[in-house]
Amino acid sequence: MSVSVLKPGLLTSLQDGGRPGYAALGVGRAGAIDVPAWRLANALAGNRGDEAALELTLIGPTLRFERAAVIALTGAPVDARVDGMRLPGWTRCVLPAGSVLQLGAMAQGCRAYLAIRGGFMAEPVLGSRSTDLHARIGPHQGRPLSAGDRLAVGESGPVLTRVHTPSPLAWSLDPQPWFDFHASPIALLRGHHFAALNEDSQQRLFQDRFVVSTDSNRTASRLDGPRLALRAPLELISEATLPGTLQLPPSGQPIALQVEAPVTGGYPRIGQIAAVDLARLAQRRPGHAVCFVETTLEEAVARLARRQRRLQRLLHAIAQRLEHA
Repeated sequence: MSVSVLKPGLLTSLQDGGRPGYAALGVGRAGAIDVPAWRLANALAGNRGDEAALELTLIGPTLRFERAAVIALTGAPVDARVDGMRLPGWTRCVLPAGSVLQLGAMAQGCRAYLAIRGGFMAEPVLGSRSTDLHARIGPHQGRPLSAGDRLAVGESGPVLTRVHTPSPLAWSLDPQPWFDFHASPIALLRGHHFAALNEDSQQRLFQDRFVVSTDSNRTASRLDGPRLALRAPLELISEATLPGTLQLPPSGQPIALQVEAPVTGGYPRIGQIAAVDLARLAQRRPGHAVCFVETTLEEAVARLARRQRRLQRLLHAIAQRLEHA
């Protein structure tokens, strides 16, 4: 089975859990930028959880399904329609053969996920089917989808082939715990060079509001706002970085590294975003506000552990309920 790309959307790419463990070779992790949304989409579609899904950015693609398929949409709310019928998010839906799925603009947020039972297939690179757009690694030579692309789909088991209209489940997940509708503050730990900021900048980092720049992508979210400054210039060598590292370039406007972060960097590292809040930052679109609240390593680890436990319980509950659907 395959899915044809009629329109690619603004920026659509294949993503899975990424390729961890290759930083020593200069290769970043990449993968889904909103991991909980990606995992829940796969679970709703009836997958094991690590299959590749489509990550949509701001405006989704238009796709034609050759055969009947089971899909699920999570992440940012996106206008999804088949033959004029609006499809709900955060649930499973069976599409009949020949369906054309139109995924439009997102009412809120920045990224959504489309999973299909069996997963989208591509030749793995370093054990992953993720597209690293910055490094040009992965499916389609590391580029976003284009019109005319055909996406292979893995074996999915029996699908309801007699369905003639899109058929969603009677139930759906509550997105509230997994999507930050209220744009609450992002938890930030003090970085290695936080003390090098002058006193005014230290206060502004946690008290003032920043705005996501239009010059943001899967590599980094650039933040416009108060200009932060160091007490004195620093001469630094490149050091290890990872998603969530908050750097301060000479412009004084912070850069929050994202899932395609380079593995090293030479700018001062003034903060580290709590891992549990990385997906929330990734859902802030250009022009949206970002405020930081200070946290500790202990608090950040505890929050991440609590989210992981909630997510695992929900994934288990979805699998059980789909057995009886």
